[in-house]
Amino acid sequence: MKFLISILVVLFSFITSSIKAQNKKITVTVVNATSDVGKIGFSLYAKDNFMRIPIQGKEGKIKEGKSTIVFENVPEGEYAVICFHDKNNNDQMDFSANGMPLEDYGASNNALNPYGPPTFDSAKFIVSDKNVSLAIKF
Repeated sequence: MKFLISILVVLFSFITSSIKAQNKKITVTVVNATSDVGKIGFSLYAKDNFMRIPIQGKEGKIKEGKSTIVFENVPEGEYAVICFHDKNNNDQMDFSANGMPLEDYGASNNALNPYGPPTFDSAKFIVSDKNVSLAIKF
């Protein structure tokens, strides 16, 4: 009986550690916000829903031009982060009449496209066996 209990305890520990090992954290910091007014909106995307439906969304306060958030419980895979400086706290990115952004924005890998939004392939990064830290510049 003791042997059976020992096996169950070991098996439960292995399963628990395997579940924890699969879920990682992604720490994202915007390093150069132009002011501390407003907030930074962060979105984590997978390729299938890039720029449409984020896997997770977070808001970060800005202090001395920096804002940091943590996406938690992220399974292994390929992801991209898009963020913007919501200067007027209206929870959306503002655009001019001709479609140009009025608020600063950035993407993982600092992938900016001068002719439109960043692509998934230019902004993607891999979450595997370690937590990930990203620094994004506007």
